[in-house]
Amino acid sequence: MPDIPVHGERHLPANRQLQVIPDTKVIPPRGARYLMPRVALMARLMDARKQRCVVIQGPAGSGKTSTLLTWRRELMALNYDVAWLSVTSDDDEPMRLSHCLLAALSEIDVDMTREAALLLGRDLDEHALEHWIILLVQGIAQRERELLLVLDDVHHLNDPGIVKALGWLLDYAPANLHLVLGSRTALPAALPLGRLRSLGQLSELSLQDLRFSAEESEHFLREHLGQINKRDAQTLHELTDGWAAGLQLFAIDLKSRRDIPSSFTELRDASTFAQFFEREVLVRLAPADLELLTRTSICNRFCAALCTRLMNKPHALAWMMNQLTRLDANNLFITQVKSHDRETWYRLHPLLREVLRARVNALPQAEQQHLHAQARDWFFDRGHVDEAVRHALLAGEVEAAADIVEACAQDLMTRGSLSYLPNLLRKLPLEQIRERFGLQLVILQLHLFSCNFNEAQQIIDYLQANTHRLTRHQCETLLVNRGVLAMQLDDTETVWQLLPALESIPADANDAVLTGRASLLGWLCMYTGNYTHMRQLLTEGDRLGTSPRRTLIGRCIQGASLIVEGRISEADHICRLVLTEAQAFGDSMITATLSATTLLATTLYEQNNISEACRLLEPRQDALERASLPGGVLLGLLTLANSHWLMGRKLEAQAYLDRLEEHAQRYGLERLIAWSLFTRLNWAVQKNQSVQAEQLATRLNALAARHGAVERGVPLVIQQLAIRAQITLHLYRLDYSKAACLLRTLITHVQAHGRCPLVTTLRLQLALAERGCGNEALAREQLLDALRMGHRLGLVRSVLDASQQMPGVLQALLEQLPPDPVLSFYIQRLLAAAQPAPLAAPGAAMATKPLSERESEVLQLMAQAMTNKKIARILNVSPETVKWHLRNLFIKLRVTGRDEAIAKWRDQIAKPIDPNG
Repeated sequence: MPDIPVHGERHLPANRQLQVIPDTKVIPPRGARYLMPRVALMARLMDARKQRCVVIQGPAGSGKTSTLLTWRRELMALNYDVAWLSVTSDDDEPMRLSHCLLAALSEIDVDMTREAALLLGRDLDEHALEHWIILLVQGIAQRERELLLVLDDVHHLNDPGIVKALGWLLDYAPANLHLVLGSRTALPAALPLGRLRSLGQLSELSLQDLRFSAEESEHFLREHLGQINKRDAQTLHELTDGWAAGLQLFAIDLKSRRDIPSSFTELRDASTFAQFFEREVLVRLAPADLELLTRTSICNRFCAALCTRLMNKPHALAWMMNQLTRLDANNLFITQVKSHDRETWYRLHPLLREVLRARVNALPQAEQQHLHAQARDWFFDRGHVDEAVRHALLAGEVEAAADIVEACAQDLMTRGSLSYLPNLLRKLPLEQIRERFGLQLVILQLHLFSCNFNEAQQIIDYLQANTHRLTRHQCETLLVNRGVLAMQLDDTETVWQLLPALESIPADANDAVLTGRASLLGWLCMYTGNYTHMRQLLTEGDRLGTSPRRTLIGRCIQGASLIVEGRISEADHICRLVLTEAQAFGDSMITATLSATTLLATTLYEQNNISEACRLLEPRQDALERASLPGGVLLGLLTLANSHWLMGRKLEAQAYLDRLEEHAQRYGLERLIAWSLFTRLNWAVQKNQSVQAEQLATRLNALAARHGAVERGVPLVIQQLAIRAQITLHLYRLDYSKAACLLRTLITHVQAHGRCPLVTTLRLQLALAERGCGNEALAREQLLDALRMGHRLGLVRSVLDASQQMPGVLQALLEQLPPDPVLSFYIQRLLAAAQPAPLAAPGAAMATKPLSERESEVLQLMAQAMTNKKIARILNVSPETVKWHLRNLFIKLRVTGRDEAIAKWRDQIAKPIDPNG
């Protein structure tokens, strides 16, 4: 296989941290010199500080940003948190803005955004975007402090998806969240401002409110000029009508004069600003200053090091720093913006920037493109990807832009941070993407990440037809991604066909390839029971220099194998360590975070720590369904379903199985359907619903028959579930001999694969079957062997869930046992765990907070045993919105599930609360 060079040879500098979202967007500009006291305006804003939304609208130069900065300073003195986002036209895309919002809120508290961050990187369709907003506001609601989220310059946001997202943010905002929108133009009509206005939850400030009074204009001019007589101040105020930019521009001009020329005209808008600036200010600037400002106007932000590149003065850093400091000190419409890096960044006032960009546009096109190319190289060298791509495209260098995206994509994928890539790829022309195999592989991984399996298969077919043109690394990446697609589709047979090629991948392959290879080989080993070989592979891969992502995913695979073997305590320990480490890396470790969450919840369930398993899983279940492999979705939803069933919340338990089947049907995952049918059958037997149990068994047998030709992997699991269903029915019908025959065969096979918890469960069922056949000695032997295995492994639910009869069987055995303190203690622990969890009394007092009209509608429909999906269709909202309302009404009713909520609601109707107590 020849190594064909890819387009371009761009590589990120070693140890350079990528910065796709510039932190200068989420750190407020300095603006300290312009934060003059404005008593009346601040009083209005302080009165509005607890309203749902505050809108400040005015043209460029009207003082919106400085007003927001002044208000921010006042609020922080009152212990408010203020998150800031400076919006640009680059942010007018839902995924991009979502990242910006997360970055802004993470400046306050990264824990507040942790759950919402898990969903990013996938296609944000309307329902997914609404769900993402809900997760975000839920995170915000967990904080006690008041939070203002300031979005400055939202006039750049016109995308319909973004408008809907902002509407949901306003609709679902918790009491401690206040959204502040600064805009040059009127906000979109689709935002629910009219409703907020009628509820008294909206404050609006216009240009008229932002204009300086005569006294404020005089104060402003004195601050900038040192002194000015009242008559001249009044004249300037009248000429500008209190417009902040006009006053500032007059102040700059007057620093070189001592009186007000009679030629001064009104200066109240952007057009007069541009004319005055050209005529009165730019002509007096030193040529070097004018050239510097003109060149920097091509950038959204600039610093001294960037300016040396733009000015072709690479060795003049100290001089450039002095120049920028002087221009800033002269108030020449330059604002310093803070950053977490070492650079001191600046931003031009938008009015000045428009004037200077007109000068740039007058330059020859080749000179303009050369200027953008210099900016491109500087930003790329420092890891500022988004800005590097922007300037490459403005330089007319599409190839260079594609090179940058491809180079950064590899780095982002290695770090697991795929969610930044879609916005970068959208900037490139389609023909560039089609002809670059490296970018095709990037898009393939994004499709896999987003569960767009048909699109992923199309790219695989295209690349397979062009393997002779791929590099060795690209072929290895394609091979692993073929396996990953099969794994996401629960297709073990395809991965087995790829096994020889996967095993031949050399040890010097890149980290992403080796991580994928380890996951695929580990997945197959789980089905063969070859755990020793699997751990050997993981140990060999976890060598010095291995990335944290690869190490953590390897430990998750190890944890999963320990659970299958029944080594629950070891698995619990590993999963807790992985979860702690993965969370420290944020959304870049989403795969490890979700895997560790699911596995840890599984160990908690096994140890009968049911409420803790639910607490861990429920906030992340939606992310698990979107981002996990089928096995992770299965474990998570089954754990929640069984937990709620044990706690007596039958409707919630059924709802989780509904979700499992919906997910399985969406992607054709028949193993998940088989598990759902098997679980429902067990529940039907527990409720003596024999007809329903028989119907479920028939469906499960038909499913197993479709996979009868294959006796390994997923098909074998489905066949075994069908056999276990028959065993359950035989025991239910008291047909013990048939149950025992099936159990002996199944135990032999399962034991050969080292699945000790399942062996324990099956032996307990065999003990029941033997006793039913009259074989008391064999029954006692099987029972004791199973309990000794369960005690050695620390099993609880695997024992108790084997049959409804287990508590009685254990109690009888405890009374008959010869002195064996260890086994007796274990049985006593099992009997204690078998006690049902207490539920709140149906007649408990209602919370004082009344339900909203929509919450009452949801509750009434829920009382009719409707699913979330059906309620959503009736109310014409998304299922995620229904879940949002359910969570709120559960809190208000002080209940933890559907059954309790319905019982309390019905009791409340029957016995209305006396308002007088």
